[in-house]
Amino acid sequence: MLVTARPPRWMAAVVEALGHQGEAIVANGAAVMNLQSNEVYLQRTIAAHHLLAVARVLRREFPNVRLAVESARGMSTEPDAWPRATDLPPLEVGAFEGLRAVTGGEAFKVLAHAEGHGGADAMIERIAPLLSELVEPSHSGVNDSMLEFSPLGVSKATTLERFAARRGLTASDVIAFGDAPNDIPMLAWAGRSYAMGGGHRDAKAAATHVAQTSEEDGVAQVLEGIFGV
Repeated sequence: MLVTARPPRWMAAVVEALGHQGEAIVANGAAVMNLQSNEVYLQRTIAAHHLLAVARVLRREFPNVRLAVESARGMSTEPDAWPRATDLPPLEVGAFEGLRAVTGGEAFKVLAHAEGHGGADAMIERIAPLLSELVEPSHSGVNDSMLEFSPLGVSKATTLERFAARRGLTASDVIAFGDAPNDIPMLAWAGRSYAMGGGHRDAKAAATHVAQTSEEDGVAQVLEGIFGV
């Protein structure tokens, strides 16, 4: 089961690389999609008034912040808001408050980029208490300044738990791998979890084990040891 922070629009490249055409939990747990049909069939969105409240807090704390949202339809951004994906044209560009995904409450993820505030770890520590009743803050990168916000109560762990329960499985049946802060709830929930050797220190603290790095094929080494293949 693929469980990722990536939005649906980025999953085609993963399917091409892996050949995996099953299901995937995407957008940090806010959506589930069928990789064969490319259909998002389950999603949790953020209410429009919560999106606007989040934007107000972020702008107050980080005056140079630029915002974007992800929805099942695609990405919508403020101008110059998404520095990582210039090769993927946004669905809509404009003032955050006027984006269709915002006004219509379609967004299942908010992205915030702001340089000069000590990096994502420091930014999360500062902003999380201010947004605790609105969204779930997290981030993927260790050294960048990009924050991610999911619907309140939604994480990779909560959605994976529901997905497993529908198949009669519990945490004790699950082996999870991850390397970033947004993996922490899942690593803490799974009965056996592995943080990658090159991963974030907090991911390593949350996991029950630490695997070798990705460059050393750490996931493959663990699976070969468990399943003997």
